[in-house]
Amino acid sequence: MKRILIATDGSPASTEAVEFGLELADEHEAEVIFVHVAPAVDVIPTGGFGMTCALPHRLDERDREPLEEAAAAAAARGVDATTQLLAGDVAEEIVVFADSHGVDLIVVGSRGHGALAGALLGSVSRGVLRETRRPVLVVRGLAAVAALAG
Repeated sequence: MKRILIATDGSPASTEAVEFGLELADEHEAEVIFVHVAPAVDVIPTGGFGMTCALPHRLDERDREPLEEAAAAAAARGVDATTQLLAGDVAEEIVVFADSHGVDLIVVGSRGHGALAGALLGSVSRGVLRETRRPVLVVRGLAAVAALAG
């Protein structure tokens, strides 16, 4: 394994995926690429009665924060890492990027919404699993495990 893509959005689940992915990369002396996918558009309210409009999303420092935090974690471990900020559909962008950069493994976190909520809300980890032919490691966060046990 030479190249690992680790998806991050700054959530507790993705932070755990970052830590696990970095540990794996360190063990295999693999290169790490962190990706964060920002929305392509922002939906904003425009008056009453639930009306909205979509405006193109402008990438800013808030979009870069998860990547900066992940890069700092990699540097603290002495793992070589690069970052890439993408925009669009999260699962689709992760898969396309992984394919175009020949990654050996995709690491994503799971918030553990469960089957019903995952079906209703959609799930990045499920979307990546469904769309890619590359190996995917889904790191189940401690919060998700605690919810299942409780």
